Amino acid sequence: MPTVWATTRGGETRQIHAKSDASLKDNLKRGGMDEILGLCGGCASCGTCHVYVADDWLNRLPPIQPDEETILAFSDWREPNSRLSCQIKVTDDLDGLSLTVAPED
Repeated sequence: MPTVWATTRGGETRQIHAKSDASLKDNLKRGGMDEILGLCGGCASCGTCHVYVADDWLNRLPPIQPDEETILAFSDWREPNSRLSCQIKVTDDLDGLSLTVAPED
C-alpha cells in the first residue's frame, strides 16, 4: 500500500495510506483531506482537486492530458507542478509521493 504525504492549505502534513488503482483524489478524500472536493467526480472538469506535486515526483507521473491542461489554465493558482489529483492513478511506484493542496479558486 503506497504512502502519500499530503500537506493541507494550513501547512499540516498528513500520511495517507493510499489504495493502488484508485485515483489520488479518492485516496486523499478517503484519508481525510477535506480540502479536496472533486465536485465533478473525477472528470477533470472542475479543478477542485488541484494539488502541487513535489518537483522530484513530477517526472514519475503520467503526462498532463488536454482536459486537465484546460482546467488548470483557468486557475489563478497554476504553478509548473500543478496537477489535478483526479487524473493521477495511484500505483505502488508512487510510494512516498509528496504534495500540497493548492489554494481554492
